[in-house]
Amino acid sequence: MDVTLRSVPVVDRITDAFFALDTDFRFTYLNDRAETLLERSRTDLIGRVMWDEFPQTVETQFPDGFHRAMEKQVSVSFDIYHARLETWFETTAYPSEGGLSVYMRDVTERKEQERVIAQHAAVVEAISDAIITLNRNREIVSVNEAMESFLGVDRTELIGEHVEIVPELAEIGDEHAVEMGRAITDVDIGTADTRHVEVPFTDAQGTDRMGEFRFVPIEDNNATVAGVMRDITDQYEYERIAASLHEITRWLLESDDPEEICSIAVHAGSDLLNLPISGIWLLDEEQGYLDPVAGTAGAYEEFGGLPRFNPPQGLIWDVFEAGEVERFDDLSEVDGLYNDETPLQSEVIAPIGTHGVLMTGSLQPDRFDETDVELLSTLVENTRAALDRADREQLLRERTSDLERQTERLEGIADVLSTDLKRQLDAVADALEDERAQTGVGSSTEGEATTSINIDTKPDTDTDTNTNTNSGNNDDVWEFPLAEDSVTTMLDRTERLVDDVREFARNATAVGPRNRILLEQAVNTAAATSRLDADAVKLEQPAVLRADAERFTRLLETAFDDIADRIDEQETAASNETVVQIDLLGVSPDEQSTHDQQQAVIGTESTDRSRGFALVDTAALAPTDPADRIFDTESDPTESETVDGLGLALVRAIANAHDWTLSIDSAENGTRIEIQDVTTLEPL
Repeated sequence: MDVTLRSVPVVDRITDAFFALDTDFRFTYLNDRAETLLERSRTDLIGRVMWDEFPQTVETQFPDGFHRAMEKQVSVSFDIYHARLETWFETTAYPSEGGLSVYMRDVTERKEQERVIAQHAAVVEAISDAIITLNRNREIVSVNEAMESFLGVDRTELIGEHVEIVPELAEIGDEHAVEMGRAITDVDIGTADTRHVEVPFTDAQGTDRMGEFRFVPIEDNNATVAGVMRDITDQYEYERIAASLHEITRWLLESDDPEEICSIAVHAGSDLLNLPISGIWLLDEEQGYLDPVAGTAGAYEEFGGLPRFNPPQGLIWDVFEAGEVERFDDLSEVDGLYNDETPLQSEVIAPIGTHGVLMTGSLQPDRFDETDVELLSTLVENTRAALDRADREQLLRERTSDLERQTERLEGIADVLSTDLKRQLDAVADALEDERAQTGVGSSTEGEATTSINIDTKPDTDTDTNTNTNSGNNDDVWEFPLAEDSVTTMLDRTERLVDDVREFARNATAVGPRNRILLEQAVNTAAATSRLDADAVKLEQPAVLRADAERFTRLLETAFDDIADRIDEQETAASNETVVQIDLLGVSPDEQSTHDQQQAVIGTESTDRSRGFALVDTAALAPTDPADRIFDTESDPTESETVDGLGLALVRAIANAHDWTLSIDSAENGTRIEIQDVTTLEPL
């Protein structure tokens, strides 16, 4: 384009900078805007070579395009930045035979828009949410890389397509697709500033997911609505699991059985939290170890059972005593493992208050994250609340049962006092009446003197009870007619009865500290104080147990006395054989337990019979059932034999106080009295 004198006035009137160069790159013309831009007057520049006047500017701002335009006779265009003016110019050079005509247009505003758009585009591409923009025709204007990944197609296949292609590719149902269309319309016409819709979809890998589409209006030359899709599958699953845990809490609180509560908890962890290798251990307060009470099928398949943990074995005790949830991402780097060869690579241990712990593990390292720990903590807290409630309910039941038993005991005591003591007193009264009838002494009629009685119950001891007649007639003295040993026997029986009543009236749970007791020593002590000959008792095998020493000795003594009352004394004296043999139950003679020995575990074989001991006697008579002895209110007291105390009813009361079980069965030539559930019994 040649600049002629005719064209000069026109060029001067345009707002863009303009200058002309000849074939040697000499200035032939500059308009006013060019003078301002180049900070030189046209008088100074016309006729001068551009490269000589502006060597740095030309080198840095004007590329080789001027040479190419001149040589190739093609127009070129490029952008340059004027630092002092802080302005961007779009430079276009038009070649001609006489040189170049150069226009420089201010495009700063356009450059700023491009910069902002580029920044936004970079942000859009960088975020993980899938983004799509739509025009008013619901056609896709742009998508980011996340949307490409979400739908599994390239953006070139999406741009220009109707938005309906999105639910088609994501396999979104018709109902949800319609809801998405309504949301887009509401935002586009301005009835809502923003709308969001949660819809299930299928990702490019064919996995069912949950997504949230949020639609907002945008100001853009092409698009009017932007849609942001976020994968909320993890959040949705978390909320679903949290809601399920609340439902499980209701199940937990409906149970009052600790083992059932723990079973519900571990299976909830397995099914809801995807924790297939899990177990719960509860503290056995009497034995002092953590005992396994519930485990998942995966735990049994992997280990064949769950071990019992004695203090301070393994990480489980450290966590239990610390009282805080611990996550171990790589067990190969952790010291103090219970089993150094464990196949577990990571695990989480969570204390259940003071009740015990829940432990879950994985065969892979770094299996658990903070979400797992949070959900597991919620499950553990709900389990703790359920166990606390079960303990309170159990305590309430025990107290109610104690009150009921105490009431029965009081009724039984009243029956004993009104029957057995009355029987003893009636025996004395009958003897006195018979003696009076035979001797004629002590009879009195109205107005006659009442006889003075002298009762002699002990050698060299006189107790005189004198009743003088009102008329002052002769004082007749009548001596007690019964033999001394008969009176002593009656008094001994009465004393034993009073002692038994006092012992029986004690609360069944009122046991003292359970100390270590040698069974042989307790048997010898009880036999020595009982009415049974000490040589008539034989202990099969020495053993040790934990019990209230005083009440346990009383249990054995009472049992021996009951056997003694049922023995045919003449037959026993003649046979000179053992009357009572004490056998151990639930243990083998060579069994010996140590702290280092592997303990019984859930899922492994153990003896079917509970531990305890049996008293096998050769008494001719069978014992009276403890319930019949005390609590059968319909029985006729006059039909029973003379009873020296409460017998096996007292034995049962003391056994129940220790949480033991008493049973009575027939044995060859005698009776077998078994006391079971003595868990602390160990042979020596």
